[in-house]
Amino acid sequence: MNIRLQRKLILSVAFAAYAVCAAASAPRNIILFIGDGMSVPQRMVADEFARKTGGGPLAMNLLPNQAMTRTCSASSLVTDSAAAATAIACGVKTFNGGVGVDERGMRAESCAEAAKRSGRRVGIVTSVTINHATPAGFYAHRPSRAQLYDIGLDLVRSGFDLFLGGGLAGANEKSERTEDVGDLYEYAATNGYVVAEGRKGFDDLLKLGRDGGKVWWRAGEEALPYAIDASGRDSPRLPELTRYALDRLGDGFFLMVEGGRIDWAGHANEAATNLRDLLELDDAVKVAMDFRADHPGTLIIVTGDHETGGMSMGFAGTGYAFFMERLANQKCSTETFQKRYHELKAKEGTTFDDVARLIEECYGLKFGAPADDPMALDAEDVESLKRHYASGGLSDKVRRLMQGKAGVGWTSGSHTGLPVLTTAVGPGAEMFNGLLDNTDISKRIKSFCE
Repeated sequence: MNIRLQRKLILSVAFAAYAVCAAASAPRNIILFIGDGMSVPQRMVADEFARKTGGGPLAMNLLPNQAMTRTCSASSLVTDSAAAATAIACGVKTFNGGVGVDERGMRAESCAEAAKRSGRRVGIVTSVTINHATPAGFYAHRPSRAQLYDIGLDLVRSGFDLFLGGGLAGANEKSERTEDVGDLYEYAATNGYVVAEGRKGFDDLLKLGRDGGKVWWRAGEEALPYAIDASGRDSPRLPELTRYALDRLGDGFFLMVEGGRIDWAGHANEAATNLRDLLELDDAVKVAMDFRADHPGTLIIVTGDHETGGMSMGFAGTGYAFFMERLANQKCSTETFQKRYHELKAKEGTTFDDVARLIEECYGLKFGAPADDPMALDAEDVESLKRHYASGGLSDKVRRLMQGKAGVGWTSGSHTGLPVLTTAVGPGAEMFNGLLDNTDISKRIKSFCE
């Protein structure tokens, strides 16, 4: 028997065993968490931070079934979010930029659509815009992720029971359209959706019963703020959205929850902001674990779509030491700091001393502190900050000083080809072990929906 026939035989036997296993342990409820840009480094930095600051290990890292997962697309070893979402959702490889289509551009059914077809309710939750690449991979079918208006059309026509997240940012800006039905929120309302916005709109949704129709809630037109910048009751956060989705979907559903801004913080090479959004996603996983305690027929899967930033747990400036707990001193994202800095600098009479106080407030870096204080800035640091204050690039310099204090390194401002970690618990979770391709996640979920 030649090698090719041997491989075919092995694969056919494996698939038969896999199908029997799926039929024997099909979950009633499936909750899929995706950390956009979340690979092993991000999970471990957040895990170490949580342990050092009294929160204990990440719930997602304690799930008993674990698999390393390949992330390449059909067109590149380094995938974009659209191709990765398509692989996870639809079980097929596609070119970077394609959403819900195979590499020939043909429509591919997602596991969410298969779940809907099987009679389950379906929900999509994200911390970024609802027409962004990752959520779109579960309901849209377009050759380009840039077709934001058309992706919004697909959202409404999916008939899914629940959408929660940011708005349709960019849908009306230079978007290619195959057809135009006018305002997409109005179109959704005429197609049976209760459309709500903001904290008040969310609070109104809480008063609806489980059978109150399909729901589409948005925080605003953009993504939710970074977790590190969130305050008070400005907007419900990912754990609260997850809790609402689980309550509304009842028993017998598929739910995808995305921590989308993990990726955005990775692009910005911002460790403190990155881990705060990842910790928030983990809090949403804890909500799901509490749900599973009362609904043991629930399968929970946690994965990432790719790695972003080339994050490393180590930095040349700190040698073999790693001080992730120092990231607790940072109180806002660099995006927010930069906005406040420019507002301050625009005021007449502002000096570097005024900016120094803002740096201390936002990052916990200390001017004039004793040398043995881990957050102290030495004379060279201060002179460099003054130069950047005068010539530009101060925000980036402060960010890099903060990363150095913690010992976090970065190799890229983009995606990398690192594999991600997939973990799972519940009926069928034993199928998420070993080395997987990201397409296997969808294939296994679909097998539960036959």
